Amino acid sequence: MDDHFSFARFWRCALQVNPFSYHGAYRGADHQLDEAAYNQALLQKCLEKGVKVVGVADHGSVASVDALRQALQPHGIVVFPGFEIASNDKTHFVCLFSEDTTAQSLERYLGHLDLLDPEERILPSRLSSTQLIEKIEQLGGFIYAAHCTHDSGLLKNRLNHVWKHPMLRAAQIPGSVEDLAGVDGDFYRRVLLGRDDAYRRERQVAVINAKDVAKPEDLEQASATCLIKMTRPTFAAFKVAFLDPESRIRLHSTQAKSPIGRLISMSVAGGYLDGVHVNFSDHLNTVIGGRGTGKSTLLECIRFALDCTPKGKQAQKLHSEIIKENIGLEGGRVELALVSSSQNGRRYTITRRFGEPPVVRDEGGDVSTMTPGDLMPGIDIYGQNEIYELAQDESSRIQLLERFLPQEGDYKDKRADAQRRLKANQQSISKSMTDLDDLATQVNRLPNLEEQLHGFEDLGVKEKLAKTSLLAREREMAKSAKQAIHEVEQAVPTFTGYFPELSFISDEALEGVPDIDALVAMRQTLEKLTADCAQHLQAMQGLVDEAVQTFNVQHGVWEQQIKEHDGELERELRTLPAMAGKTGQEIGAAYQRVQEDIERIKPLSAKLPNHQLQLDELEQQRRNVLAELSDLRAERIAALIQAAKRMNKRLQRKLKIEIIPESDKSPLLEFLKACKLENIGEKRLAWIESAAVITPMALVHSIKQGAEVICLDWGASQMVAEALTKLQPSQMMELEALELEHRVDISLNVAYGTSEPNFRPLNKLSTGQQCTAILHMLLLDNPDPLLMDQPEDNLDNAFIAERIVAELRDAKTSRQFLFATHNANIPVFGDAEWIGVFTAEDNRGSLTLEAQGSIDVPAIRDQVAKILEGGRDAFIQRKEKYEF
Repeated sequence: MDDHFSFARFWRCALQVNPFSYHGAYRGADHQLDEAAYNQALLQKCLEKGVKVVGVADHGSVASVDALRQALQPHGIVVFPGFEIASNDKTHFVCLFSEDTTAQSLERYLGHLDLLDPEERILPSRLSSTQLIEKIEQLGGFIYAAHCTHDSGLLKNRLNHVWKHPMLRAAQIPGSVEDLAGVDGDFYRRVLLGRDDAYRRERQVAVINAKDVAKPEDLEQASATCLIKMTRPTFAAFKVAFLDPESRIRLHSTQAKSPIGRLISMSVAGGYLDGVHVNFSDHLNTVIGGRGTGKSTLLECIRFALDCTPKGKQAQKLHSEIIKENIGLEGGRVELALVSSSQNGRRYTITRRFGEPPVVRDEGGDVSTMTPGDLMPGIDIYGQNEIYELAQDESSRIQLLERFLPQEGDYKDKRADAQRRLKANQQSISKSMTDLDDLATQVNRLPNLEEQLHGFEDLGVKEKLAKTSLLAREREMAKSAKQAIHEVEQAVPTFTGYFPELSFISDEALEGVPDIDALVAMRQTLEKLTADCAQHLQAMQGLVDEAVQTFNVQHGVWEQQIKEHDGELERELRTLPAMAGKTGQEIGAAYQRVQEDIERIKPLSAKLPNHQLQLDELEQQRRNVLAELSDLRAERIAALIQAAKRMNKRLQRKLKIEIIPESDKSPLLEFLKACKLENIGEKRLAWIESAAVITPMALVHSIKQGAEVICLDWGASQMVAEALTKLQPSQMMELEALELEHRVDISLNVAYGTSEPNFRPLNKLSTGQQCTAILHMLLLDNPDPLLMDQPEDNLDNAFIAERIVAELRDAKTSRQFLFATHNANIPVFGDAEWIGVFTAEDNRGSLTLEAQGSIDVPAIRDQVAKILEGGRDAFIQRKEKYEF
């Protein structure tokens, strides 16, 4: 079997193509082509437009069928021979038959239809429309209402009883259903949408485009073709498609697009699945088979190639065991081709051998620096019972939901920046407070020192040591001067670090840019600036070196003078009389120290206001950043709540999601416990959990106002309140910067059908119901595939049929799915485009090409009926769906 036909896809079908003679006979024009040239031109146009199926439908004639078929079939174009015919009520129908139907058989069929003599160049039948429909059904053909909104069309003729006939499965319209809005009082659109009671059917008629093709150029018009999903284009598969038109019939206006991120193919070499090759559909893929045939192994091999770690511990253990047993024992290798969503639809190939990391290659075959996680960051893979394990872990459930909420990129960056500034501010405030305390401590010593000085003066020391205070002042000034020139000396050389490094705008970097002249001009300005600054800096360095040299000489002279003054003082000290048990020299030295301390501290008094001002500015900056963080949190909360509302709208009657802002109080509790407040344990902090709403900033505000306010605002005990007021400033700053996490409450509607919704919180649901809620979230939009092993294990059939399959049919048009399953509802009602039927042969899993396809392949259909739950007896209940 050609692996091109291993899954169902939409094929372009032109279902009303006329032979070469039609244009002249019925359009009164000549396309100036003989039959061979016409057929060749038609072939070329089919190949150009990708037409895979052609329905031949001349008015009551089959004479040219064989010639047209012989021209098209060798090029892979399937021909359904047939004819157009009118019933006795002059309603037109197109009748098509199997691709192997001979012209002679078609002639016999025409003979069964009680044709009258030609009238208005149409061969009418004596049969009514309903009789004609039933007759074609008996003959094994397919009939559809031609140009039903135009003259001689079924709806134009207002034949509602014919429209409601269950054997009529398709009707042709010129464009989209919406194009008919307002036409004939909106009659046609209402009928086609099932909104007209007189024309309402149990099953909707499939709407197709199949314009009369009278000349090859007509195939260029969108109304000439439609898209029909089949595994291999055959008449049998064609008829099956009209049993599920919602999934299998598409007008160009409603064409489903392939999802961005998708698995294309997979091959396994070595191990249990040796030789298995799969081409995946872009939409719904299902793996079926008996136990132990390899279904789970297939999914785990994909996970292995993508290097996706299972989320649960049990799932990790099972994954490791499966890979080791089925790949590792024979050094197996998995190859996976995919299209990456994150890399804008580029194609990659991933290969991985057991015991080695994955190797990613790009379309050119070069090894890429990308990892599988870079290519499909959002892929969901859940092994057997992994959803069950996930349902037990609250943090995993929240993590799963968060990715469907607004992306935090910009918010996280802004928050991180604000938190960084807040932390730096805290360090600056702590240092400023320490410096201010140290400064105040020094300044507070002045009265005491001055009192000591007066005592020395009473002893007559002042007159003898008059120069002491002046020399002390002099020393402080010389010290400051030396520090000042040292800072200049250190600063000038660092300026070179600010010169721009221009490699970013080099000739090589500029190559090919459209505005190179403007950028070169900018570079020249920077080069000149750097050169000029370097020149001036050299001059500045010379000035500094000269000044330092001069200063050092001057400082040396001063030091020599100070030594002389110190010598004079030393001599004066020796002349002082002894007092109170101290020598005159000791008294003089003490006096000198007091004078030096006073002279050193006096200038500090002037610095106090500046230090206080600096602290005030830092505290104002902190208030600004805290407000900024508060605004960011408020914006984030609003975005989360809005996102939850959107999700609730999408999951109406299924799930209800509620955001409870800043409700996780555990960080606050843990912080206060870590502060080790005196006599305060966890029990005495229980008021935190009791508070309906509490934020760290609000608590800090109360603490700053005192113990009584804490008791009043939060209901804390007096002991706790007093302990809180003793928190250090640094602890208070840490506390007000603390952030509390939001809580996401999830509730599931446990009612079925149209019953009144009954929502229950996740923590009050059974395991199966929790799995149900999680599966609802997993089916939400995601550019990357969802792979799941036996999702039905923890769900009941009613839920699968009523909700999951319905969501799958809708979601698969924009996302790829792969399920390993025993539940027939998923591949059958979900209309899986690819069904792989695993069997076991010689202790290996087997998945041949013949065992791959969709439900329209008889062999696949029979295996589905045989393998899946309940066998054929259970499958008979689905007879209404596919009529077998």
